[in-house]
Amino acid sequence: MNSFLKTAAKAVLAITLSVTVIGAVPLAEAAAAPAVVAAPMASGDGTAAGAVAWYKAHNGSTAYQGYCEKAAENAYGTTGVWASANAHWNGASPKHAGDHNPPLGAFVYWNISAYGHVGISDGAGGFWASSVNGKIGHVTKAMGGYNYFNNYRGWTPAARPHQ
Repeated sequence: MNSFLKTAAKAVLAITLSVTVIGAVPLAEAAAAPAVVAAPMASGDGTAAGAVAWYKAHNGSTAYQGYCEKAAENAYGTTGVWASANAHWNGASPKHAGDHNPPLGAFVYWNISAYGHVGISDGAGGFWASSVNGKIGHVTKAMGGYNYFNNYRGWTPAARPHQ
């Protein structure tokens, strides 16, 4: 055995003995136990916080102009579920028509064109969406909140879009 392997083998043996002596689980058993790791929420991970993180990561992007529904779905880690914001509003439930107090990550809708418009609530009276000054942006309550666009419809619960 070369000296590196001898040194490594001695180190593993020393660690195993040390752990066993202090009354902890022996290394061989610990390796067999499943690891429980709490991963931080990630952009587009299917959670409300992840959806907001997705919008924040895309703040200023013009890639979603005319594709608000695609942006909203991508924020939840999916795509191609609904053909438009109007289709999403018509198909999703429960609807909270006219309610200006959606929770974080809820889908918020406007009837502003044949396809409608959708964004994601920030949970504080504002929202993230495309078409905010021609790009993905954040509209705060102080900037007009849900009245930033005309014809606010209401909201549906935060969830990975599905039909």
